[in-house]
Amino acid sequence: MDKKVVIIPTYNEKENIEKIIRKVFSLEGDYDILIIDDGSPDGTAAIVKSLSKEHGGRLFLIERKGKLGLGTAYLTGFKWALENGYDYVFEMDADFSHNPDDLGRLYEACKEGADLAIGSRYCDGVSVVNWPIGRILMSYFASVYVRKVLRMKVYDSTAGFKCYTRKVLETIDLDAVRMKGYGFQIEMKYTAYRLGFKIAEVPIIFVNRKEGTSKMSSGIFGEAFWGVIKLRFRKFTGKK
Repeated sequence: MDKKVVIIPTYNEKENIEKIIRKVFSLEGDYDILIIDDGSPDGTAAIVKSLSKEHGGRLFLIERKGKLGLGTAYLTGFKWALENGYDYVFEMDADFSHNPDDLGRLYEACKEGADLAIGSRYCDGVSVVNWPIGRILMSYFASVYVRKVLRMKVYDSTAGFKCYTRKVLETIDLDAVRMKGYGFQIEMKYTAYRLGFKIAEVPIIFVNRKEGTSKMSSGIFGEAFWGVIKLRFRKFTGKK
């Protein structure tokens, strides 16, 4: 049976963390969960520790000291997943913006031939619920900008709901990934694309969080804007 792990980075997600863990464990498919918590002062990690007693061997926690960035959290998780023999590695938010029921659809896309499956908000129109119109436009046109600059045929280049096959993460030099915020999502997709991996977009409906606080900031978009231009002129080789 394929080994699957869902990586969920957290910072102050006490309102959502137990709900998302229980939801994932209720699904068919035997998903493990790795929580990577950046020193949440609200006690998120403590909730995970209490649940790990109930879900021994399937729920894991890495605690980091302070907010070190979304990208570094996922890179830490990817290395952990490879070391622990996982075949499929998922990225997902803790706040239910990504519907856990769609994990199976991402997995099936990879089983059917994709090396990287993306839960896409924009491959079938615009599928976003409860976002302010300004944020929708910013997100949508950010993906248009990336597509034009990088000439990569991915409609939702900033998406954070994904399934990687093991061979993608084994091939990418994770230590060479440079962007730390949401630009990380673009860099990982573009690196996979340049290395010749097959990317599939699976249409999803993205719902704005109901509880907790968004971690978005203008600095995140600034890094992504300039980082995309730099990506255009980088050379990409697999891990040596």
